[in-house]
Amino acid sequence: MKYGEHLKENIEPAFGPEPYLDYSRLDEIITELSRLKPSRADETARVVSMTAPPPTNQQGLDTSKVELTQESFLTLLEHEMMKVEKFTLQQVTKLREQITKAEQLVKSNNTKGQHSADLERAADEIANHFLRLEKYVNINFMGFHKILKKHDKNLKEYNPCKNFYVNRLHSQAWVRGDYSDIVVRLSDIYSALRDDKTAADNTGGANQSFTRTTTKYWVKTEDVSRVKYAVLRHLPVFLQKTSTGESDSQFTNSVYLDNDQLELYHGRLDKTPGAIALRLRWYGPEDPKTVFVERKTHCEKWMGEASVKERFIIDESEVQQVLTNTYPIEKKKKEMLDKGKSEKEVAEWEQLVKEITQVIAVKQLVPTVRTQCMRTAFQIPFDATVRVSLDTNLCMISERGYDLQNMAVWHRDKSWVLEKDEIHRFPHAVLEIKLEMTPENMTPPQWVTDLQNSGMLYECHKYSKYVHGCAVLLPEDVQAVPFWTDDISLRQSIIDSGAARILATEDVGVGPGANAIYDHLLPFGTSVNNRIETAIGRTSADKEASKGHVGEKAPLLQKNGNNNTLAYGLNFGEEEALVELEDDMDGDTECSWPFPFCSRANSSVELLAPTSVQKIEPKVFLANERTFLHWLHHGVILSSIAGGILSFSKNSGNSWAEWYALALMPIALGFCVYALHTFLWRADRIKTRIPGRWDDPTGPLLLGGAVAVILGINFFVKLYTIAEYDRLIGN
Repeated sequence: MKYGEHLKENIEPAFGPEPYLDYSRLDEIITELSRLKPSRADETARVVSMTAPPPTNQQGLDTSKVELTQESFLTLLEHEMMKVEKFTLQQVTKLREQITKAEQLVKSNNTKGQHSADLERAADEIANHFLRLEKYVNINFMGFHKILKKHDKNLKEYNPCKNFYVNRLHSQAWVRGDYSDIVVRLSDIYSALRDDKTAADNTGGANQSFTRTTTKYWVKTEDVSRVKYAVLRHLPVFLQKTSTGESDSQFTNSVYLDNDQLELYHGRLDKTPGAIALRLRWYGPEDPKTVFVERKTHCEKWMGEASVKERFIIDESEVQQVLTNTYPIEKKKKEMLDKGKSEKEVAEWEQLVKEITQVIAVKQLVPTVRTQCMRTAFQIPFDATVRVSLDTNLCMISERGYDLQNMAVWHRDKSWVLEKDEIHRFPHAVLEIKLEMTPENMTPPQWVTDLQNSGMLYECHKYSKYVHGCAVLLPEDVQAVPFWTDDISLRQSIIDSGAARILATEDVGVGPGANAIYDHLLPFGTSVNNRIETAIGRTSADKEASKGHVGEKAPLLQKNGNNNTLAYGLNFGEEEALVELEDDMDGDTECSWPFPFCSRANSSVELLAPTSVQKIEPKVFLANERTFLHWLHHGVILSSIAGGILSFSKNSGNSWAEWYALALMPIALGFCVYALHTFLWRADRIKTRIPGRWDDPTGPLLLGGAVAVILGINFFVKLYTIAEYDRLIGN
């Protein structure tokens, strides 16, 4: 489908066709200019004559008489940009007016009964209107990119202009604008409807015994607003005290410490029990004043232990003392006691500070990598049952290569200019869902399950910003890299950061490949091809579940024509914003390829939504081996029985016993062959972590049935022999 046709099919009825980019007219101008072959300006000319006649074009005609020129295309392009910007700002103004009316109803404390239902409908309509507007912006944004690319493809030798106008496009207010205040105000309305404060107060005496589970997901840029809306309907935006309240996000910095051998990095990568990560965190875009010193300790869940995060707060002026093991612990301890802190709290604080400062000194830890992001947190105050954080604009910055001045300088100054290999911009947002499972309720809320199955989230098992940053920014120092670096959607960002050597050899021709060592941890197989074959082999039920088409109510989903798509999503291939596959004939995109969620089969294209990856623990592999040994054990027992019967039958001359033993032999062999086959098959299923059944419902029935048939035949033959013997004796 050409983009012009796609644009017409996705026009929002409430907006009408007028506000949209006139892609067809711009395309016609490009086609006509390609036919006319306009003259190229003489780049060597430095002077003109105001009395000489104008130059002629390729056909020898006076250029002043030519009606269609390059200027016609550029003028229309500028007009279309202004049109889209004007309409977007008008709609945003309208949305803010609607929110103001809803807020006035909330302030009047008239949120009960019918008024509550009316307010909720109004809030839903505002949110849906905003999502429709975002789709409008995205579809026009993509249209400008495509028409400029097509222009340069057809008229590159005459007057290329893509680079200039793409940069101009990105500077437009309708592209750069931050409208997250709408999210915050909507969150306040939904919070008032839920009466969150009352709900939080009522949970004060609840059972505090719980198990915390944390899951991390990648979210594509075009899905960020929809994910925010899905969460804020159930949880309010949780703003930190340092936030101005004008945005739903807060600037977050974290400087991670490690030594020259990257000892902490490799410990976190290998998930070694007791592996730690140390970081210095502060909030806000300004220079740090209050710094949180945090330690995260990894523990294996299958061993019955939970990972722990501990921290204490210091002033920025005290960071150097912590890093050089000169922090005045005794002095601070006395101050805490004077302020009324309990002996237990002070003792725990002292132990934590001593352990952290000592490990920094012993392991010679220094600033290594910094992560920056805009964090949106969702949580009901004083209620940690469900906590959600969404990190956007995520980037990693190298903290190596400058003078630390005895730890007086522990992070790069914001005025320093970074080289391309000193910064890595992560292409996705990162969503983290933390659940507290109490003994009374071990299942997550339904809305969380619906969000996980919506198709907007791509689970990345044990994803770590620090581990990813080290792997990309310090490729020559790491001995191994995490499995997710081979994901096709990260490839370009990794190459842009100068870390192409960690990618698979067949992709870029250098380096050992990200998964040469850790291929058993790959969520979709050992290569892109395996990943695609895995996707093609999924059942219809698996695909529907991954797209969120499950349950009686699949939220945020709707049907457009014959395609099941997420509400207000780009339904022509949602990976369009990440990578493009251009048709050599007309330059229009059919499908984004390659991409982990897009597969080809028999020359047809099928889009697959991200699939939640099942977590793998060592006991799963051990259980598979144990099952394999059990089947082999039974095969050996049957073969031993058959061998014994065969040996005794030869001495006794019992021909039936020989046939019985020979019948058991192939069945025993079948047990052994089946054991080996299922072991390898199940090991592959565990490695690829494809959703679906990992058991075999038919093999055991066939083998068990064969044994039952042989035993049944033997029983009836023996019964017949005894009956014949009694009959002969009786005669």
